[in-house]
Amino acid sequence: MKSAVESIDPTRAKLTVEVPFAELQPSLDAAYRRIAKQVNIPGFRKGKVPPPVIDRQVGRSAVLDEAINDALPKLYVQALQDNDLVPLAQPEIAITRLEDNETLEFSAEVTVRPPITLPSYDGIEASVEDLTVTDADVEEQVHNLRERFATLNDVERAAADGDYVTIDLVASTKEGEPIEGGELSDFSYQVGRADMLPGIDEVLAGMSAGDEATFASQLLGGDSEGQEVDVTVTLTGVKEQELPELDEDFAQTASEFDTMDELTADVRTRLERGKRLEQAASARDAVLEKLLDATDVPLPDEVVQQEVGGRRQEIQQQLGQAGMTLEQYLDNEKQTIDEFEAEMEKRVRDSMAAQFILDEVAKAEEIGVEQEELQEHLVRRAQQSGQEPNEFMKHMVDHNHIPEMVGEVVRGKALAKIVEAATVTDGSGNVVDLKNLRPDGTIGEPEPEATPEPAASE
Repeated sequence: MKSAVESIDPTRAKLTVEVPFAELQPSLDAAYRRIAKQVNIPGFRKGKVPPPVIDRQVGRSAVLDEAINDALPKLYVQALQDNDLVPLAQPEIAITRLEDNETLEFSAEVTVRPPITLPSYDGIEASVEDLTVTDADVEEQVHNLRERFATLNDVERAAADGDYVTIDLVASTKEGEPIEGGELSDFSYQVGRADMLPGIDEVLAGMSAGDEATFASQLLGGDSEGQEVDVTVTLTGVKEQELPELDEDFAQTASEFDTMDELTADVRTRLERGKRLEQAASARDAVLEKLLDATDVPLPDEVVQQEVGGRRQEIQQQLGQAGMTLEQYLDNEKQTIDEFEAEMEKRVRDSMAAQFILDEVAKAEEIGVEQEELQEHLVRRAQQSGQEPNEFMKHMVDHNHIPEMVGEVVRGKALAKIVEAATVTDGSGNVVDLKNLRPDGTIGEPEPEATPEPAASE
């Protein structure tokens, strides 16, 4: 088989493939066998009809059609591999010449991954924000820990911000019709949390057990989101939150430490580790952005628009499950449909360009994937999607998604290699150590440099 490729543009190629008939023989033989099992010809048992009889009774052209349909996908894939092309869409295939017992020639126009000239990616310079953990950050974490060990005590007074109240609630239309699903009984709510109905916190503050009040509000979810309603709320109980004292007893109850100083120091350390991981993620994004800016990556519009359409549909499905329309979401985000579309297309283009670049880096660096690395990646992906790892892996295998997962691991390793070789500084000019960063946010010891072996004596 001979093939030639013509570049129509950076993302579109035309393959011309010439196939000697000898290479079609296995597909011809298979075509004769299939047809022989399908036809009834007097004097011959089903499946035992000789090829010359099939040619006379059914027609040689039908056999050729069957054989070519069988062979074309394999011939097309082989031509792609021979010319080092990666398709991004379905091809447009046409038979351009067919000489029985001589030659088959066909052409295939297809959108392909563009050729990329990689810039130097050794020593990219990027910057990130300083790693800062403030006293306020630590205090917030300690306060959250105190709330986990707080007690709720009944009080006989009016409710105030921070109190936990028990309420009954009924929502109805302005015409007095009850709203389906608009009732709650014995519901516990913290006054001031501001995640329920608009206006409820202002009404509850100052109410006492047994009080009832009606106020105007809007529904926040469901098919009737945004609808104006009247809400009648009855307060049946008030509880005051009592936080534990910040003393040694609390430190020993809430942690493995004996003193508050030790507990607070541990909180600060954990926050620093988390911030360090966030800083590392920012560093990866910054380095990748530098590489994207330095690389010309032509992108096929048809593939970009197809991906944009898929993402738009996915977002609309997720919003629908949450009881929102795209228009309502955009209204909440104070964003126009044009701004939303432009932002989504930019994300798609950046993501696609990054994938192409990292694949080229992986090829240049001969980066591969170990079975253990793939296993760990699949487990992480399962955890992120909230699925049981074995079920997730089975789904990936059954739906032939393993090559996709391998690609993700390879690209991750390629980016890690680029980032480790980069020079990343924080806002204060300090070099950020990414090479020795561990998954838990700690900094490990640098690996010792290999000692060159002594030259052999003569």
